[in-house]
Amino acid sequence: MSPKTATKRGAKGDAATTSALAKAAAKSAKRVPAPVEKAGRPSVKPAAFVGRSATVARKTKETEIAVTVNLDGTGHYDVSTGIGFLDHMLEQLSRHSLIDITCRARGDLHIDAHHTTEDTGIAIGEAVTQALGNRAGIARYGSAYVPMDETLTRVALDASNRPYLIWRVKFPRPKVGEMDTELFKEWFQAFAQAAGVTLHVENLYGENSHHIVESCFKGLARALRQAVEIDPRKADAVPSTKGVLGGSL
Repeated sequence: MSPKTATKRGAKGDAATTSALAKAAAKSAKRVPAPVEKAGRPSVKPAAFVGRSATVARKTKETEIAVTVNLDGTGHYDVSTGIGFLDHMLEQLSRHSLIDITCRARGDLHIDAHHTTEDTGIAIGEAVTQALGNRAGIARYGSAYVPMDETLTRVALDASNRPYLIWRVKFPRPKVGEMDTELFKEWFQAFAQAAGVTLHVENLYGENSHHIVESCFKGLARALRQAVEIDPRKADAVPSTKGVLGGSL
């Protein structure tokens, strides 16, 4: 879903709220906060870089989100989206990728969790792609098989700057806790598009919906960790014969 344009109504108050979210995310992650957005338009802010780190603030009529990531972190997380199960999944993403993630989100949860889930994927993806810069030196590819009790999921990832999602995941139940299971595809789609990754997620088998989705997030984490790590043998080179990542192969 494309973000809707923010109106100028209450611009000062809205900008202050968005700025406060961005500052809270940056302070928790010990990064430089993103600049305050201009009223009247949805935004994805330029990154504030400290090494391979980025802070992004994103505001629409539906959500206000501030994210900071550090690709070279230790798996430290500080997440608050208002959706308990989504918080749990984003914590798994951070812990198993070793990417530090701070995420502060406020959304129209009085309607449902759709906008907050999707927009959180967009914001985290934007932060990752900005932190990657021109992607020079990265391993580029990553993959993982993640078992969780009766469940096994396979994830393969190419940080190619060519966004694409293959999602072969079915859930036996419509909800996990209070969260609709159909929203997990929305999160992965939003993340893949914003992060510029080709992402294949396939649940090979499983019976428990909680185990299935958690194995998907853990698989993404492990694959992403491999893909964004610097290859010391070619730390200054973009991993493509074209010399750039994006467009055609």
